[in-house]
Amino acid sequence: MGGSGKYYVFGGAIALALVCVLMFVLRPVGAQATAQAATGPGATFLGVASCGGTTCHGRSEGDGPVVRQDEIMLWQDPSTAAGAHSRAYAVLREPRSQEIARRLGIGEAHNAPMCLGCHATPAGERGQRFQITDGVGCESCHGPASGWLSSHYAVGGTHANNVSRGLIPLEDPRARAGVCLDCHFGSADEGQFVTHRIMAAGHPRISFELDLFTTLQQHHQEDEDYGERKGSVDSVRMWAIGQAMALERSLTLYASSRRGTEGAWPEFYFFDCHSCHRRISDEPNFRPTAVANPGRPIPVGMPPYNDENIIMLAAAARVVAPAMAQRFERDSRAFHQALGRDRQAAVNAAAALRESARALATAFAGAEMSRAQTFAIIDTITSEAISPRFTDYAGSVQAVMATDTLLSALVDGGQVSEAAANNIRVDINSAYRAVRDPNAYSPGDFRAGLGRAAAAIRRLR
Repeated sequence: MGGSGKYYVFGGAIALALVCVLMFVLRPVGAQATAQAATGPGATFLGVASCGGTTCHGRSEGDGPVVRQDEIMLWQDPSTAAGAHSRAYAVLREPRSQEIARRLGIGEAHNAPMCLGCHATPAGERGQRFQITDGVGCESCHGPASGWLSSHYAVGGTHANNVSRGLIPLEDPRARAGVCLDCHFGSADEGQFVTHRIMAAGHPRISFELDLFTTLQQHHQEDEDYGERKGSVDSVRMWAIGQAMALERSLTLYASSRRGTEGAWPEFYFFDCHSCHRRISDEPNFRPTAVANPGRPIPVGMPPYNDENIIMLAAAARVVAPAMAQRFERDSRAFHQALGRDRQAAVNAAAALRESARALATAFAGAEMSRAQTFAIIDTITSEAISPRFTDYAGSVQAVMATDTLLSALVDGGQVSEAAANNIRVDINSAYRAVRDPNAYSPGDFRAGLGRAAAAIRRLR
């Protein structure tokens, strides 16, 4: 029962920012068919306590013969990002949350449906041991336990049998992404979408990358036994599919009149925050800080769609699915152009781009992610063909997380030594520092920092 050893190189400047986002953690309950079945009529949420026996997941030490069995203790860790889900409800009683609720006029945050959809487990049917104060509990990710709990602890039980009874197969990147994105991007359900109004009231900007956040929240070990029972999890594939599904979710919600508009306005959540939130001045010598973006063919002065996942997908497609890359990039340009015309044109273009993203997710699921391909994706993200698109903060943050994620996958797979990766920690941290403060973001400084990190990674080949 050995640990996975992931993320030797993660750390540095962005860690605190990610933890801050996770403090306002968003409840994941899946959009995939498996998750919908699990939460169907008659499904009951039994509560964290139903998993807490010392013969199950409630030990104080990770010394179980098959799994650690201290998973609840890790979930409750008060000092790390791993415990953020357990703190999600308590966050609603803090001064910042109370002030956000006051500005929105929704009453007390810890009672507001607008907040509870993601800061707790919004269970329809609740067992006697269910506690809303548990925050984002076990069943938020794994599905309501009434159907699968007895088979889960039965002697001779199998993972496949548990899944057939409603357990969500989180080892499947598409199932996992569907679960996480419900709150770490948003869904059509009540209380699972952070609007521009909510952010204007003080809620942090939503930022998410599937494989990195999985590691920050991980309570289990993906060891040899895990692979035998569920199959091995490929971090590079998890990253790529996560990017595709994040874009698919974004475009699906944007095309919805319920989520895509806010009164007379478009829902500005979908647009790049920092393209508008820049310094302005009436001084005659003032020069705007906006930089032209070749991937966004829209009129000057128009807010651009947040294309962080589009940029990452373009890089992955060029390496893993080159036959599909041209279609994807054509559809992404057409979508940006349509935003400059009218909403119906943009909705139609969003549908085409969404289909391209879905096709890429399918291609990634069946692709072999080799060492050479992983290095090539890093190169493509940081190459001149892609880097001119890093003109705004969100895309740059996604690029740093991707570079770190992919390098760590190489370390975890034994394809790059831990010592070699640690030797370029200073270069990775330089790129992190360039995106530590959105208000101090400089595209030139970011490209330089990422370029140094990329050059150092290339030398590891």
